[in-house]
Amino acid sequence: MSDTNQQVSPSTRSEHDLLGYRDVPFDAYYGVHTLRAIENFPITGLPISMVPDLVRALAEIKMAAALTNRDLDMLDASRCQAIVAACHEILSGKWHEHFMVDMIQGGAGTSTNMNANEVIANRALELLGYARGQYDKLHPNEHVNLSQSTNDVYPTSLKLATYRGCQHLLTCMASLQEAFEAKAVEFKDLLKVGRTQLQDAVPMTLGQEFRTYSVMLGEDILRLREALPLICEINMGATAIGTGINTHPEYAERVMAHLSEITGLPLETAPNLIEATQDCGAFVQLSGVLKRIAVKISKVCHDLRLLSSGPRAGFGEINLPAMQAGSSIMPGKVNPVIPEVVNQVAYEVIGNDVTISFAAEGGQLQLNAFEPIIAYSMFRSVSHLANAFQTLEHRCVRGITANPDRLKEHLDRSIVLVTALNPYIGYQHATEVAQEALETGKRVYDIVLDRGLLDKAKLDEILRPESLTSPRALIS
Repeated sequence: MSDTNQQVSPSTRSEHDLLGYRDVPFDAYYGVHTLRAIENFPITGLPISMVPDLVRALAEIKMAAALTNRDLDMLDASRCQAIVAACHEILSGKWHEHFMVDMIQGGAGTSTNMNANEVIANRALELLGYARGQYDKLHPNEHVNLSQSTNDVYPTSLKLATYRGCQHLLTCMASLQEAFEAKAVEFKDLLKVGRTQLQDAVPMTLGQEFRTYSVMLGEDILRLREALPLICEINMGATAIGTGINTHPEYAERVMAHLSEITGLPLETAPNLIEATQDCGAFVQLSGVLKRIAVKISKVCHDLRLLSSGPRAGFGEINLPAMQAGSSIMPGKVNPVIPEVVNQVAYEVIGNDVTISFAAEGGQLQLNAFEPIIAYSMFRSVSHLANAFQTLEHRCVRGITANPDRLKEHLDRSIVLVTALNPYIGYQHATEVAQEALETGKRVYDIVLDRGLLDKAKLDEILRPESLTSPRALIS
């Protein structure tokens, strides 16, 4: 006999917005605004939950706003406490799966802001003892979004997330720099041919070559650190266009103080909120630095591939760690797959910089509606670069070895030594020696002795490694 009194849990709840009523999944913490955005923007398939730093930033902003509104007697203590508790849960990693709006969206980020408002409101309702969707008790707009607009919440959340992503990137860059420096020390005594325009130039050490990569990374670390303070300038309190409509006169200053304390970041309120609300210049500048980083690390990877080329018919001066079989048809082939993947990340970052530039330029009047594509491009550049640096360090650079015999063979067969001899035998004699070496295949060393241009003792002194690879006074 069936139990006619058995209660069946509903599968949906009804919510309404400007466009009417919609059924939202009963178990969802998001609401009708998020539901419409999910339907409207099936673009990348990547929800904002894929960027945990962005979800974290949204929760921090909503927490700071609630505390500020409570301080200013605009929000009662019980609602504030529930909102703050819900935000703490999000910061601990809960409910991220309910942040479902696609990263690329129309509306200047409104869907992302409303996704956060709805998740926080519904969880806060539960903490207060109410059901999800009972917005007469605590409302996503009226309480969670109080004193805010998408136009200050969204860009601020992007900046917080970007700053943290860049801190991780800086750590990865510093670690790779250390790996290159360790190789510079390991290879400091290995003399080799330096090259310009892919032609033999003058001698150097393999250590000097690898120290260059360390120095290049160090310079880019400084450039990235210099760009980050602009990201810490926020426009909270601007609301719609920067005039601060619907906020308390003290709100902007107080919410910045709360947000700085919550995040631990060196935040500052922009001196002109109208300008800050429409200007994406900080993102453009940071993206330019990321492009610089990408261009330079890609050049390094080209060098590593060239120096390791062969192994028999190329330069073959260094060995990259073998990571996987390189061909489905050529047995024994091993490709430089790690530098290759880093090259591809670099090309992506360069392309992202173009996207960010166009998006920043495309804003009109008091708001830039294209910040979602700026966010999508920026987060990919930062995270993919960080992953690329880690991969290059651990799966390539730390395992690089040198081929001393090949280095010596190239040096012995090269005519680069004539440049070092030029001050002693003159340009004309040096040219003749170089020509004979090229025509006959004989060593420069032997030709100089055969022609009696220098005695062996002086020639050996001139060609000492330390004399060839750094400034030295002429030997008398």
